[in-house]
Amino acid sequence: MSLSNCVNLNNSNLDGMSSDFLYHLNINVANTKDTQDIQKQFGDVRVICMGGTGRRMLELAKYLRLKLGISGEGEPIDLCEAGHRYTVYKVGPVLCASHGVGSSTCSVVLHELLKLVKYAKCQDPIFLRIGTCGGLGVKPGTVVVTKDAYNGYLRNEHEIPILGERVVRPASFHEQLIEDIVKYGTQADDGFETIKANTMSTDCFYEGQGRTDGAVCQYTEEQKMKFLQTAYEKGIRNIEMEATMMASLTLMAGVRAGDICVTLVNRLNGDQVTITMDEKHEFEERPFLIVGRFIKHLLNN
Repeated sequence: MSLSNCVNLNNSNLDGMSSDFLYHLNINVANTKDTQDIQKQFGDVRVICMGGTGRRMLELAKYLRLKLGISGEGEPIDLCEAGHRYTVYKVGPVLCASHGVGSSTCSVVLHELLKLVKYAKCQDPIFLRIGTCGGLGVKPGTVVVTKDAYNGYLRNEHEIPILGERVVRPASFHEQLIEDIVKYGTQADDGFETIKANTMSTDCFYEGQGRTDGAVCQYTEEQKMKFLQTAYEKGIRNIEMEATMMASLTLMAGVRAGDICVTLVNRLNGDQVTITMDEKHEFEERPFLIVGRFIKHLLNN
């Protein structure tokens, strides 16, 4: 095994730990100096797919079984069920993990998944987030592959308080990976558009995203539209709640990552999702198509 392609996290404290309990995944690394058991179970993982809900990750796991031609009896097994927090399914060299809603819940599982691939000595693993989002000036059903992630201040950075101090980190995704996802994941006859664009990621679904339909609202429709137009002028074409954190943390960890989301509404036309449930289900499967094709290409080359 080539150690040069293994994950080498930016935390020297891990080297001094004799064991590491990945609490929220309910995975115990009993001996960090001898991780053969972890390597045997997870060492072949090439791609970690992440999405908000356990149900969506189960559907993705079943889809990837068919797409990648991986045999299996019954439904995929949730490897972290006993932890009662996140779901994780393994489909050959792919993990499908839920992350909840927003950066705070997503960061918890992302930290632990990053440590898991380190202990498993995975070779150059790729992290992909798959989800739904609000669109900005694009038709509902458009798939957006994120280039740069902007926070709620419309800055291309992730902001986090650490030890009482404001820490700001860059928030961009791997440029060549973005190109490859679009190149190998899309087809001319898809029937929907897949674009590369910037994404705004906020800490709040309602006020943070400029909605006027939340429990409270202290700004006008005109102020909202001015804010959204400013975001549009920065090349932002979708709005969600995880991209800045994921981009910055994976950059710090030195792993490649991407964010692929389908829009359910054009926020320039309103705040409420008005598509039918059938349309919503079909839209949610569109990132599956893109990611499935990309992963198949990756594994075959």
